[in-house]
Amino acid sequence: MRHSSKSDRKACPGQVERKPARIRGAQTEAKQMNPARKKRRLIRDAIRDAALREFARNGLAGTSTQAIADAAGISKAQLHYYISSKEDLYQEALGYILSEWREIFFLSSSRDDPETAIRTYIERKIRHGLEHPDSLRLFAKEMARGAPEMGEHWPGLQAAVDEASAVIQVWIDDGKIAAVDPLLFQINMWAVTQHYAEYEAQTRTLMKAGPNGPLDADRIVDEAIQLFLTRCGLAQPGEKE
Repeated sequence: MRHSSKSDRKACPGQVERKPARIRGAQTEAKQMNPARKKRRLIRDAIRDAALREFARNGLAGTSTQAIADAAGISKAQLHYYISSKEDLYQEALGYILSEWREIFFLSSSRDDPETAIRTYIERKIRHGLEHPDSLRLFAKEMARGAPEMGEHWPGLQAAVDEASAVIQVWIDDGKIAAVDPLLFQINMWAVTQHYAEYEAQTRTLMKAGPNGPLDADRIVDEAIQLFLTRCGLAQPGEKE
C-alpha cells in the first residue's frame, strides 16, 4: 500500500498544495492578456468572489447588487456593466462551484490506482473547502431551501456523478477495491470533506482552534482518508499513516 508522506505537504495547516489545473491555466492566461483585458478579467474575478461571499452569507433574496459591488470594490454602475442581473450572477456562481468540484475529482481519478485517487481527491476537496468555504456554504444554503435555482445544473451534475460512478465501478469489477455503492460512496465523501467548511464554527470550537487560529488540516485529511480507504478494503481498521 502506498502512503503519502506528511513531509511532502506544505507546512501551513489548511493550505491546498496546488491549484486545480483550470485555475492555474486561468492565471497563465491572465498573464498573457493585454492590460485592458487583464483588468476586465480581474474585475470579473472580484465580482465572482464577492458574489460567492455575499450569497453564502445572505442567500439570493438577502443579497443586493449594492452589497456585491461594495464587496468587489467597484461601483454599482460598474457591476451592472458586467452582469445582467443578480439572478444570472447567482446561476453563474452555482455553475462555477460545480465545475470546480468536478475538476477536483477528475484530476484525482485513476482507473489504475484507486488508493492514490481517493487519497488525492479527499485531500484536495478538504483543503479547497477550508480555503474557499463560501462556495460550500452557498451550495449548502441552496440545497437547504430545496434547490429552486438548480434546475439548469442538475443534468450536468448527474452526468458528472454517473461518470465518477463508472470509474468506481471499474475499480470494483477489477478487484481493486471492496464492493461499495458507487453513488453513496461519493455522497459520503462529499458529506465528510465538506463538513469542516460548512460547520467551521463548530469545528473550530471542538478542535479548540479559536475563531482565527489555523485548523489542523493534516489531522482532518488523515482521518478522512483512513475512513474511506478502510471502507474500500485498502487499509486496515486502526491503521495509521
